[in-house]
Amino acid sequence: MTAFLKLLFRNRLAALGAVVLSAVLILVLLTPVLPLQNPDITATADRFQKPFTEGHLLGTDHLGRDLLSRLLHGTRLSLAVGIAAALIAATIGSAIGIVAGYFGGRADNIIMRGVDMLMAFPYILLALVIVAALGPGLMNALIAVAAVNVPFFARNIRGITVGLAGREFIDAARLAGMGHIRIILTELLPNVLPVIIIAMSTTVGWMILETAGLSFLGLGSQPPQADLGSMLGEARSALISHPHTSVVPGIMIFLIVMSINLLGDGVRDALDPRLRSGALSRPRAMTLVERKGEVPAPTDDLLAIQDLQTQFHVGDRVYRAVGGVSLSVKAGECLGVIGESGSGKSVTALSVMGLVASPPGVITGGAVRFQGEDLIGASYESLRQKRGDRVAYIFQDPLSTLHPLYRVGRQLSEAIQSHHDIPTAETQARAVQLLRDVRIPNAEARVDNYPHELSGGMRQRVGIAMALANEPDVIIADEPTTALDVTVQAQILSLLDDLQRERGLAIIFITHDFGVVAQLCDRIAVMYAGRIVEEGPTPSVLEAPAHPYTKRLIACVPELGGGQRALAAIPGLPPLVDDLPPGCAFASRCEKAQETCRTGEVMLKGDASRAVRCHYPEEAI
Repeated sequence: MTAFLKLLFRNRLAALGAVVLSAVLILVLLTPVLPLQNPDITATADRFQKPFTEGHLLGTDHLGRDLLSRLLHGTRLSLAVGIAAALIAATIGSAIGIVAGYFGGRADNIIMRGVDMLMAFPYILLALVIVAALGPGLMNALIAVAAVNVPFFARNIRGITVGLAGREFIDAARLAGMGHIRIILTELLPNVLPVIIIAMSTTVGWMILETAGLSFLGLGSQPPQADLGSMLGEARSALISHPHTSVVPGIMIFLIVMSINLLGDGVRDALDPRLRSGALSRPRAMTLVERKGEVPAPTDDLLAIQDLQTQFHVGDRVYRAVGGVSLSVKAGECLGVIGESGSGKSVTALSVMGLVASPPGVITGGAVRFQGEDLIGASYESLRQKRGDRVAYIFQDPLSTLHPLYRVGRQLSEAIQSHHDIPTAETQARAVQLLRDVRIPNAEARVDNYPHELSGGMRQRVGIAMALANEPDVIIADEPTTALDVTVQAQILSLLDDLQRERGLAIIFITHDFGVVAQLCDRIAVMYAGRIVEEGPTPSVLEAPAHPYTKRLIACVPELGGGQRALAAIPGLPPLVDDLPPGCAFASRCEKAQETCRTGEVMLKGDASRAVRCHYPEEAI
């Protein structure tokens, strides 16, 4: 609950809505014990008293009744009716939607066609018809408002349920012998409940407005009973001569509906697991930079990452994802970056072109230099021109990076035209050639395919083609072969190796696989807890690892045909980057660790050809 409230109040508008709505609720809850006048007693001699008149803080209406008293009692009634209507509509509509989505088939068709018939009527007209049939009255208005909102809940919840009903955990529940009612209550409902709560939080305001509208027309609360809509209806004849009688309930309706809507948006964001990273606002076009300390001097490398520090600020917690990484790559060279998940490899790669989402990402130190230019200090326009043109990315999952609604040829053309003023016909021909370059058979036909029509290996080749579209100088490949089978992986690696040699590309290849590194990379950099712990030529690192972490990683690689041996594993887990221990971050998992490893900074020792961050390396550097 505390985490939910923290996320909720990160949205300032939602916090404002919560404060205003809380103040209104406190007032209406205290209404019975407040020293207020009877809201129904008339005093025609005191009619249309102005606000701040003695004894009448907000004035009086056309019958001399105290507006403050009627406002608080009316607000109490309007909130009760709106919340009750929302609960009724949500309960009935969600039940209909869950049943229709779960059973599907004929039951779904019959139920949803009835819902569609209700949705075909304008909801206000349908509410008027229901009230006309039942007769005027607040209870009948409540029934009408709830009834016209049932289809909204039914349609939304049915859509969610259809997606869940075919999932494996529902099949497992059926195989376990659970009945339909138990599956609905214990398996489906807990997964649908957050959606129901979100829908309710965003519709209560509508229902209060709809109830007020019916009362305004005289179909809701009946005299002398007051709600906000009837107060507006009674005051409309005096709108010009005595506007305060209309303004008072009008402002209250505005405050209630706006605060509920703002709070509902905040609840939706806080309950959405995709938004719990702390980024409740739209990410910036480039990573926020708050550098401290001196900026490193330029080098002769094509791309140089110099003491890079990237953090994630989530509430009061600071996650030091990259804690001072220095890497460099020259033209025609392939650098492999390897390490466990969470070691900071991908964040380092994304930081190069300012692609780490802000909030919550912040670059707090170091420099990234491309041909001597500091990219961290560059303007957005400068970064935008280099992204995909001079420095390109190949991401791990091409199905999520390729647009599902556009043909691959159009996406390749767009990647070219976003940087170069080239006619469409020429870019289309270029797209076909790019597909040939990455060895996609029948490229002329494949260029018109959508991503879902291609296999995983084909999509990855399209991703490589997109990275090559503008003949970049540097390609950053972030685990591009992880989800592929061994045969396709070998083809992709061979393709990248050929392209590197033919075009003189500089490649930074991020992976977990030492076999991939051995096949493709000239040098290796091993990362742990956001820092480089070892770097050197590929043969040297693989044959004689210096850091204990590197040695344990290599020992975890299975050997085929080498006889039976126990499969090695590194004990423990990597440290949390928001609470890194002093000294060497690997000390708690290292058999060679001594007291000196747990205190003070451990520096990266060595030179550009071979370096290790360890007091007691496996081999002398």
